[in-house]
Amino acid sequence: MGSRMNSLVVLVSAPYVVNELERFQTYFDSAGIGVIVADVEERLSEEELLRYAGTIDGALCGDDAFTAQVLRQSSPRLKIISKWGTGIDSIDLKAARRLNIRVTNTPGAFTEAVADSVIGYVLAFARQLPWMDRDVKSGEWTKRPTRALHESTLGVIGVGRIGKAVLRRAHGFGMRLLGNDIVEIDHEFLSAHAVSTVELDELLAESDFISLNCDLNSSSRGLIEANALLKVRPEAVLINTARGGIVDQAALVEALESDRIAGAALDVFEDEPLPADSPLCAMDNVMLAPHNANSSPSAWEKVHWSSMQNLFDGLGLDPLEKDLVSESKPA
Repeated sequence: MGSRMNSLVVLVSAPYVVNELERFQTYFDSAGIGVIVADVEERLSEEELLRYAGTIDGALCGDDAFTAQVLRQSSPRLKIISKWGTGIDSIDLKAARRLNIRVTNTPGAFTEAVADSVIGYVLAFARQLPWMDRDVKSGEWTKRPTRALHESTLGVIGVGRIGKAVLRRAHGFGMRLLGNDIVEIDHEFLSAHAVSTVELDELLAESDFISLNCDLNSSSRGLIEANALLKVRPEAVLINTARGGIVDQAALVEALESDRIAGAALDVFEDEPLPADSPLCAMDNVMLAPHNANSSPSAWEKVHWSSMQNLFDGLGLDPLEKDLVSESKPA
């Protein structure tokens, strides 16, 4: 790798990279890059990011709040924001483009792991596995009513990479499949996997399981709110492994408490970490996870190196001396 002693400084705030920074320090040192390691649990707020404004040339970040104000105060020094992972909804892309700040991500990296998680939740609820386990361990011999997947309908909102992967898996179980998206879905895929495209209201009304697999943007923020939940059948389960902001969390809590919806599986939340006093934590018909549906050693490793490569590219540095198979691209 070429060495440039040019006093470049980068902020590393992606928690998964922070936890393994020693592995990558040699690459930063060889390129003459100074590293600021953020004290971060999940993500940095606008206020926390403003502390670094004007002092960094690049950022390797998680879901940090790179708002227009942060970007303005970071410009013109900040040249590259390399997002660890896929979602870039926390970055003001319009402001970044206006200020000539490059934003990159790693699309498609977690497709298989997230799709596995969705089907895991479907199976858990359909077959009542966690609840029967608890019953037996507590001395109860209760044969709970369950359903086979071929008797069930799955509706997927957002039929992109992950949505398609979920539907492919569900097709193998013989489920009736519904799909909804704001863009046209590949007709060959729909035909091959017996997926019917329907309007959102029909999907909500017909599905036993509703999987959210869309991006968080202006059209999807708050998509599942009180009125939408009124259309959902009482036996249905909502699964969200996408972004917390797609669901009005207070409305979901109310629907769960009033038995207007049978259950929910949530890997993401409006505020993360989920506060310990959230009503969701006390609900027996809810499965919760700490934004971990993407967990996969091979996927994480790929994203580590792809994000590093994106950062180095954005700083105009020589490529990393590592064999990379990257699907990374500018956002």
